[in-house]
Amino acid sequence: MSKFVKVAKVDDIPNGEALQADVDGTSLALVQVDGQVFCVQDICTHEHAHLSEGFCEGYEIECPLHGSIFDVRTGEVKSLPATEDLKTYNVKVEDGDVLVEVDDA
Repeated sequence: MSKFVKVAKVDDIPNGEALQADVDGTSLALVQVDGQVFCVQDICTHEHAHLSEGFCEGYEIECPLHGSIFDVRTGEVKSLPATEDLKTYNVKVEDGDVLVEVDDA
């Protein structure tokens, strides 16, 4: 079972940048691109680094530690050293609130 949880306000996420959010101990990275919000796991699949502290360009987020690049729409890894895709989360926006679908544990 899953549920949508409010994690931020759209206005809290600068366009073209990432914002870190935490849901029940799970670290998430929210990225806004041209008014659309995406959510991926915040921890890089290569080594423990917060992607929300990395760099965003278009639909890509770059890990600040070793430079792996991921597509925030799909979680697909786009460059080494990472070889494993990111987990992505469904997002919806209601009345300016960003809600992310998470497993209901």
